[in-house]
This record gives sequence, C-alpha cells and structure tokens, in this order.
Amino acid sequence: MESPTSLLLYLLLAYLIGSLPFAVIVSKAFGLADPRQHGSGNPGATNVLRTGNKLAAALTLLGDAAKGWLAMAVVEKVGAGGTAVVLAGLAAFLGHLFPVFLKFKGGKGVATAIGVLIGLDGWIALLAALVWLATAVVTRYSSLAAIFAALVAPTLALANHGIGALSFVVGTICLLLIMRHKTNILRLIAGTESRIGKKG
Repeated sequence: MESPTSLLLYLLLAYLIGSLPFAVIVSKAFGLADPRQHGSGNPGATNVLRTGNKLAAALTLLGDAAKGWLAMAVVEKVGAGGTAVVLAGLAAFLGHLFPVFLKFKGGKGVATAIGVLIGLDGWIALLAALVWLATAVVTRYSSLAAIFAALVAPTLALANHGIGALSFVVGTICLLLIMRHKTNILRLIAGTESRIGKKG
C-alpha cells in the first residue's frame, strides 16, 4: 500500500497528464481557430469538428482518450499499486475537466472517460463506446450519446466488479460527466442543441 505522500504524487502526475488540452494543441498545430470559440465553448473534439476539420477532430478525440489510459499506465509503471492506479484514472479525468494549463476550464470529458475505462476494463469501455456511437449516429447529438453511455457504464461496472474502487471511480466519472452536460440537457429539452457536424 502506498504512503499518503506517494499516493498524492501519483495522483498529481495523473492529473497533469489529464490536463493536457489536446483540442487546443491540435487546433494550433493545424492552424485552426481556438475550439473554445465554437459550440459549447469547451476544448473538446466536438468543437474541433465544428471548425470543419475532421482529421483534427479525430486526433483530438484520440489524444483525449489516450491520456486517460496513459495516466494510469504511467503511474503503474513508476510503482503505483492497483487501487492507486484506479484512482489515477479519476485524477486524469479531473485533469481534463479542470486543466491547470487552461485556468481550470476544461472539456466535458467524454473521450477521456473512455480512455480511463479502457485502462479499467476494456469490455466496459467497448460497450460504452458502442452505446455512444449508436446514439450519436441515430440522433446526431454528441451530448445525448455521452449521457446514455454514462448511464450504462456504472451499471456494467457494478455487475462485473461489485462495490469497490473500480465501480466507485466509474460511477464518479459518469456522474461528473452528466453534470458537465447540464446546459446540453437543457438545450436538448428546448430543442436548441447543436447536432454533430454543424459548424459553430
């Protein structure tokens, strides 16, 4: 079991990895406008897509997902134990939501959540991603797809792993993800939510 100091350092490292703002990094590399000027104003793949550059959006999606998994892999590599690695996934997710590099104003966390789920349980990640994809294809609403996936993942975690650190992390991430979509939910109800592919 890690000492409190070691655990804090592991979680800080994971948080910093999660804070990397791939939407902004990729947009600058492609010479695109700041993604925070589009749609919801969050630094995420959906707003990068609204610039019209699908490759940049895809790279942002991959980067945001990869950092969720990478944060866990890195802390495990430097010596963290099982529970610390699981908590590192939550720290990385919080890094995306509240990134120190963007004055703590981050994205919704969908891709990073999938990356963390890959590190925790690949099957849960796959099923959650399929729910997201199916909902997005049918409705063209990224926010609704994220909410549906966030409702499915904790149920799968409890069914497969019972009550414990993993289910706690999955449940916390999904609760935060839904909370981050509060304004989207209101727009969905009002019928004013933007659809995937619509330029901001």
